[in-house]
Amino acid sequence: MKKRGIGALTDVAKDQLLAAARASRKAGLERRFERLVPQEKEGRTATSAFDFSTLGDVRELKIQRAAAELLKIENPFFRSHEVRAAAHTIIDGREYINFSSYDYCGLNGDPRVVAAAQEATARFGTSVSASRVVSGERPFHRALEEKIAHFLGVEDAVVMVSGHATNVTTIGHLLGPKDLVLTDTFIHNSIVEGTRLAGATRLTFRHNNMEHLEELLAANRNSFNRVLIAVEGLYSMDGDAPPLQRLVRLKNRYDAWLLVDEAHALGVVGATGRGIAERDGVDPNAVEIWMGTLSKTLCSCGGFIAGSSALVEYLKATAPGFVFSVGLPPAASAAALAALEALEAEPERVARLAENGHRFLAAAKAAGLDTGTSEGLSVIPVIIGDSILAALMSHRLSEMGVNVQPIIYPAVPEKTARLRFFINATHSADDIDRTVALTAECLRRTLSDGEGLKQLADSLR
Repeated sequence: MKKRGIGALTDVAKDQLLAAARASRKAGLERRFERLVPQEKEGRTATSAFDFSTLGDVRELKIQRAAAELLKIENPFFRSHEVRAAAHTIIDGREYINFSSYDYCGLNGDPRVVAAAQEATARFGTSVSASRVVSGERPFHRALEEKIAHFLGVEDAVVMVSGHATNVTTIGHLLGPKDLVLTDTFIHNSIVEGTRLAGATRLTFRHNNMEHLEELLAANRNSFNRVLIAVEGLYSMDGDAPPLQRLVRLKNRYDAWLLVDEAHALGVVGATGRGIAERDGVDPNAVEIWMGTLSKTLCSCGGFIAGSSALVEYLKATAPGFVFSVGLPPAASAAALAALEALEAEPERVARLAENGHRFLAAAKAAGLDTGTSEGLSVIPVIIGDSILAALMSHRLSEMGVNVQPIIYPAVPEKTARLRFFINATHSADDIDRTVALTAECLRRTLSDGEGLKQLADSLR
């Protein structure tokens, strides 16, 4: 089946939707869909602007939104939160139990973090106003990098202004057309984009399948100069982790580099939140590249690369995303540093998070919900299997006072569309138990109404 575009419908689903609309007896529905799919203009003058609404991807997005409108589903994205989003939030004046924020250890809004950000802003302003290579370097940059390196147990680290761009610029800079990147099937988009920037060949291995990874290494290693294996320390869509010891053995055996993206693992995995190396008893210096973000547990914004001092020195001197980008702002740097210090001083936050995650996972399984391969830490999906149905579930749970986002095609394959629950250390037992019960009841009721595209087609007839 062909997959394309930024909408939540495959081409087959889109065709079914359009056919149902055109066969509808309801007045105006066909005309509504025709308006949503503008035709390309045959010609335009030299001074006329291009109409981006005629792009295929834009047209598919409009079809997706029309489907939601017909099912009376509010757009679950870009909803404005009126307070700091924690275990609970307020949207449009209404309070919700919130499972859509990755403040995993509950440090966003912590008085120490807020005070650090305010003090840094008062002293240094709201921006460092330059690339760090020229005149944007400030004391808090090195303090944060040294703290990250110390916390992870490696030689050094470099922080950048965007987590996504950190992967893109690092991979894009370290590798080239003669190199190979082997990625888990579920790897984050930033690693895919970094590989594309590098011009390297990318092959994917089945999720957490070390036998398949070794097959690819054995068959392809000698055909390339450098080889990078890229995995996540905790997968952001499925909430499970790879076997790090086996990965290290494989990359050593085949003379490859290993990159572990710990965006969702920092503060979550391991007894004190130091990530998968701590959990699996691996020397962190055995991994060439550790990547992480400042926007999850560290409740700030930005990303980092940690590893050897030689790697960090090279990236600081030559990586385009660092050299040609403004330095991390004072407030963001100070907030991340204060959050990391609090996490190090209070490992009980990690324990509370694990307790909450395990409670949610056990309750969901007992209720018959499909949680996939999640280990019950900070990310727990409830797999629905249909994008429209997942969006409808999110909408109905919102009506019940639970804020959880649907993850739909093409972010995940159509048959694995899901609700993704982010667990926080600050959720109460009642928050968790009530939400699981509501989700199970909502799914039962929604399935009895009719599934996904069938329900949509029925509504059009």
